[in-house]
Amino acid sequence: MLKCNGFLFDLDGTLVDSLAVVERSWCQWGDRFGIPHQEILQFIHGKQAITSLRHFMPGQPESAIQAEFLALEKLEASDTDGIHALPGARELLARLDDNQIPWAIVTSGSIPVASARREASQLPAPKVLVTAEQVQHGKPRPDAYLLGAERLGLEPADCVVVEDAPAGIAAGLAAGCKVIAVNAPASTPDLDRVDMVLDSLEQLIVEVLPGGEIALKKRT
Repeated sequence: MLKCNGFLFDLDGTLVDSLAVVERSWCQWGDRFGIPHQEILQFIHGKQAITSLRHFMPGQPESAIQAEFLALEKLEASDTDGIHALPGARELLARLDDNQIPWAIVTSGSIPVASARREASQLPAPKVLVTAEQVQHGKPRPDAYLLGAERLGLEPADCVVVEDAPAGIAAGLAAGCKVIAVNAPASTPDLDRVDMVLDSLEQLIVEVLPGGEIALKKRT
């Protein structure tokens, strides 16, 4: 049995299915620079857009990279076609709210992109939202999850990170949080180090114990 006092959720691929939009936007961007789609898609997932842009634009001035970031952000925030909540996401967040269990969304996306995708998927607004603008170092560094725990008023060790991407899983582990991997590829590094592996959020059972501690089990 896994115990915690609060949740730190990734957004894309964990609560929201935005894969088609993410890949569509990035492939459109890559076409302008002649970068093969597969090369882009193998790198971007779970990382801040600015990190990926710096990777694919080596030697370019920061002003040019920032201009590309704003253009890409506008494209991603305006394209919500096909975005929807992943199975079990709405029900899980509703249960946490009903039991006054603290939770946050901690995403590599920017505020405009994260807000557009959350609203399109009809998920409740979190009391704590950590986005790319708020941390110096994005995933796989632990900064975002450390900030999320701090803003919930909890120690990292008392939080469970729920993630799908290798970069996010690495960030949660580096932050000293418990980690649940959901929808993660079997080839994901560190998968043997996480506390629980789920195929879907529908498998997660949340129980409130006497004293307010939260117990998590995997539905079999």
